[in-house]
Amino acid sequence: MLIQKIIDIRHHKLFEISMICIIIFSALTVGARTFKQLEPYQDLLSYLDFLISIIFLVEIIIRYAAEGDFKRFIRDPWNIFDSIIVIGSLIPLESSNLVFVGRLLRIFRVLRLISFIPELRLLLNALFKSLPRLGYLVLLMFIFFYIYGAIGSTLFASINPFLWGDISKSMLTLFRVMTFEDWTDVMYEVMEFYPFAWIYFLTFIFFSAFAFLNMLIAIVVDVVNKENKLNSAESEDERHKQELMDGIKKISGEIERLKNRLG
Repeated sequence: MLIQKIIDIRHHKLFEISMICIIIFSALTVGARTFKQLEPYQDLLSYLDFLISIIFLVEIIIRYAAEGDFKRFIRDPWNIFDSIIVIGSLIPLESSNLVFVGRLLRIFRVLRLISFIPELRLLLNALFKSLPRLGYLVLLMFIFFYIYGAIGSTLFASINPFLWGDISKSMLTLFRVMTFEDWTDVMYEVMEFYPFAWIYFLTFIFFSAFAFLNMLIAIVVDVVNKENKLNSAESEDERHKQELMDGIKKISGEIERLKNRLG
């Protein structure tokens, strides 16, 4: 009976909403520590931080009890992540060498929002699954940057050695151009010596800022769509299983009632 109540609490919508609010409040307390105007309230913020850590510990215990099995609990990587963050936040790290670690753990508590919001988990899983394909795109972009960087270093090094002195500087300058950070100033400086240099810059921007960016978006969108379909299929399977279990319970109840009448 107690386990069933814990399971009901764990899967109740109010439980999830409450934990999301506490995680957001935890992030606000961490941010509040950075304001000098709030230095007189540091003790209060420390008490609040400790209280939040205790609440998170109780929440982890409830989630573990609801699973009922340690192996099943750690099978979900998000459960492991949450447990590390929560337990780490409770460990007193007052040593000067470990204070930074303790602060980082408290900052990372905001990442626990991902484990509570399915849509965020979906996006993050899609991002991780798209990394292999993005790796090939990054390699292609590097080749592209390297070619244009070599051309720029060869032609424009005498104009501005700071921007085009060697291939590494040229590639860094091209990255600045790709992000549109004062790229016209770079182009007009070169065009004073090479009037047709605009062809070099415009073709680079077309490939880097438009073609490659659209390819990156297409890869991520494709993976997100596949993840959505997979999650929909899993949800449908879970719904069928739940309907089957409800049917079995209903039949078992009917059989029990018949036994009682016959007895």
